[in-house]
Amino acid sequence: MAVLENKISVRNLCKTYEMKGNSHEVLRNMSFDVRENEFLVLLGPGQCGKTVLLNILAELEQPDGGEIVFAGGRPRMGEIGFVFQKYALFPWKTVMGNVEMSLKLRGVDKETRRAAAQEYIDMVGLSGFEKALPKQLSGGMKQRVGIARAYASEASIMLMDEPFGALDAQTRYQMEDEILRICEKKKRTVVFVTNNVEEAIYLGDRILLLSSRPSSVKEEYVVDLPRPRKHTDPAFLALRNRIVSNTDLNI
Repeated sequence: MAVLENKISVRNLCKTYEMKGNSHEVLRNMSFDVRENEFLVLLGPGQCGKTVLLNILAELEQPDGGEIVFAGGRPRMGEIGFVFQKYALFPWKTVMGNVEMSLKLRGVDKETRRAAAQEYIDMVGLSGFEKALPKQLSGGMKQRVGIARAYASEASIMLMDEPFGALDAQTRYQMEDEILRICEKKKRTVVFVTNNVEEAIYLGDRILLLSSRPSSVKEEYVVDLPRPRKHTDPAFLALRNRIVSNTDLNI
């Protein structure tokens, strides 16, 4: 992995919600860096603010305090790709229509965007399904469309919010291998959220373990294991045990 510099620097990020007269502090002095071209995993328990953090990175929400600094300045529209927990597809559009959408919104001509979309449709293994509607696809196939759409935008930063959490175990393993294969072909800076320890170790170059709410970075783990990784590898299991012993997750 070629690590060039910090792509994103998060400093003292805070977020509190006011609901029915009560304050709910979600993020407290959250600080970390994301390096260029790395696969960074944010690992934390449910309801600890992982999705809120990604939404703030994508400017879908605003923090109450702290700052986020991007190398080269704030990304423009389309320079951050987002893969959501749920299958956030346009139900009336085909696979091709969904994948090419970000390019269409940026004014890319039809021939160029279709060619780019086709490349990613092929890459995620959906060749032959270009004209299918989301209702005709399985859960794993829908998430492949979401990944293809995010990558087709040519975004330099990819945010992934527990994208495989709703899939069955076998499909989840397949999708983990799929995303690693895509990342190898198309280098991106990836911030991946999960509450699954094994998934974090299998995918990540580096893991930031988050505390329960109000969330902050509890520990950092560099995953210095060769790929492809095996869940039964003694080094894999040793790292898993280290993380589990320090986590607020319900294992």
